[in-house]
Amino acid sequence: MQILHTEWSDGFGGQEKRILAEAAGMSGRGHYVSIACRDHARIKSEAIKLGIDTHTFPMRKFYDIPSIIQMMSFLKNNRFDVINTHSGVDSWIGGIAAKLANVPVLVRTRHLNIPLKRSPLNFVHYLPDVYITCGDNMRSNLVNNCGFPANRVVSIPTGVGMEFFDVKKNKEAKLKYGFSMDSIVISNVGILRSVKGHEVTLSSVKKVIETVPHAKFLIVGDGLARKRLEKMAEDLAIARYVVFTGFVENIPEIYSFTDVAILSSWSEGLPQSILQAMAASVPVVATKVGGVPEVVLHEKTGILIDPGDHEGLAKGIIRILNNPDESVQFTRNAKELVLKEHSVHHMVDKIEGLYKELLLQKAGK
Repeated sequence: MQILHTEWSDGFGGQEKRILAEAAGMSGRGHYVSIACRDHARIKSEAIKLGIDTHTFPMRKFYDIPSIIQMMSFLKNNRFDVINTHSGVDSWIGGIAAKLANVPVLVRTRHLNIPLKRSPLNFVHYLPDVYITCGDNMRSNLVNNCGFPANRVVSIPTGVGMEFFDVKKNKEAKLKYGFSMDSIVISNVGILRSVKGHEVTLSSVKKVIETVPHAKFLIVGDGLARKRLEKMAEDLAIARYVVFTGFVENIPEIYSFTDVAILSSWSEGLPQSILQAMAASVPVVATKVGGVPEVVLHEKTGILIDPGDHEGLAKGIIRILNNPDESVQFTRNAKELVLKEHSVHHMVDKIEGLYKELLLQKAGK
């Protein structure tokens, strides 16, 4: 198959990483896969590192007619079988261009658990043959709350790379972040933006430190909210307990010395950071939002808390640290669940099967 993924976003979080994982996985199975993005987007350089072809388009806004015409011409010249769009702007541009160029199959992957409004003004939501969601909760939201046909929405959870299943404990790696060997490390991995709720994490620090004085919090990632969060840590007088790493390439290494992985988001699809921590045998405490409860089964594979509940987050962290036997059982159950249902191979199997099924349906018609 000839497959093109489109992505408007400049950032580099779970969404962009999933696109690259899909592209690399399908490419490894003999399909030709490329990515259309903006010239300055981070996904471009990351794709090039993986040997994935990239093509750039301005994609300035939803109704960017020059970008639509440019992409339509590109699609006609390259005879793609499948176009898979991802963000809002590229779904308009890529979706319209795909239809004008008569590309056989148009798919949109929905990464956020935010409602979409179908209406004549938002006609782009009627264009895809299928919507892929990153979890069952997201699928239910589109079908039951947004009016999308059930037979055109498929849940394919994000897959975890096999490198996370082989993470070996490495306490010495703490030293590069300024921690001592005996520090207890609580890590929050994710792009720094408001929806991720890092302020909830910071609000939990004092209560944790009261019980576990040698605990340290590692905020892994970068984003527009970084300066605001650093100021908040200063204002709360907790800066000495918190390290902001910026972007980190080697996430498996982070989990090699993390004692508890946390997620304090207000909204989520199915977050890769938590799945990766579970695969790496790191116990998790996470907010019960979006698709999180599909994998963090309360008191079986981890601990769930309400969004915004910084006291509950602190209590969950302390509980895990004070109950090692229970923690071990959580991690065993969690790793088994991720390996069985959420490996990257499992994800690529489902995507490949879906693309082939859609192409056969179109050929039959």
